[in-house]
Amino acid sequence: MPYTVDFVNVSTTGLESSPVAETLAGLRANEARYYKTKYDHVFTTTPAAEAPEAVERVARVLKDERDIVIESTPLEATDFEVEGLRMTYVFYESGLSINVMYAVEDGGKRAVGFKLSDGMEVPAELESRFKFARQKSKLAGTIRGSYFVIKGEY
Repeated sequence: MPYTVDFVNVSTTGLESSPVAETLAGLRANEARYYKTKYDHVFTTTPAAEAPEAVERVARVLKDERDIVIESTPLEATDFEVEGLRMTYVFYESGLSINVMYAVEDGGKRAVGFKLSDGMEVPAELESRFKFARQKSKLAGTIRGSYFVIKGEY
């Protein structure tokens, strides 16, 4: 069942099994606020089991581009298009959020972004490969993030 993410009244709906459910919910709400403010897009997620295409898309890009396999269980996912960008998000039980931004037009921006919820450790599969910058968020506390540019065609 789809869940419209509320960034005013942050809820852990769908994320309850995460050991950092509160901060992961804040991270998800932070993303929802961004898309509402910048694109007037309502950020809606579904349980990962109901969005296998989105989960598989993120997994395929990670595997093909950097030979990365995420060990954590995916909890929620979303896939949408705004202003020529196809965005796919997966929120994992560990507190990790991964998004794939893929411009529909050739030559546009294409990247994978990682965000770590406040209170979680850097996953072993990412630890030696990326440096994470810190960002403060009223909704999510301290968010650590990193990214890489996608080189292949998907």
